[in-house]
Amino acid sequence: QVQLVESGGGLVQAGGSLRLSCAASGRTFSLYAMGWFRQAPGKERNLVAAISGSGGRTYYADSVKGRFTISRDNVKNTVNLQMNSLKPEDTAVYYCAALRLRDGSRWYTPTPAAWDYWGQGTQVTVSS
Repeated sequence: QVQLVESGGGLVQAGGSLRLSCAASGRTFSLYAMGWFRQAPGKERNLVAAISGSGGRTYYADSVKGRFTISRDNVKNTVNLQMNSLKPEDTAVYYCAALRLRDGSRWYTPTPAAWDYWGQGTQVTVSS
C-alpha cells in the first residue's frame, strides 16, 4: 500500500512559478513510476509528466514541455513538479499518482485507470 500526499498548490499570476510536492509512504518507492495528472472542471484527467522508478526516464505532455520539470528523491520518497511560465490554461486540480512497475509493461501510461495509487489533489489557479 502506498499513500500519497500532495502540497504546494495555490494561486499565481500568469508567467509565475509553483512547485508541487508529493510525499509517499512505504519502503518500495523506487518500484513505482510516479506521475502528475491534472483535471480542469468538466474535462478529463490528463497525464502532465511522469518519471521512472530510477528517475532516469521522463515523459512530458506537449503542452508543458520546456516549462515543467518532474524530479524524484528515492531516499526522501518524494516527487516534485516544478512549474514555470504558468498560463491560465494550466489551472486545474493536480494529482500525484504511482504506477507499480510490471514486467513486460511500458514504464508509464497516460491512462488514469491504470495507475495504482492517487493523492487527494491540490488546486493550481493561474490568473491572467
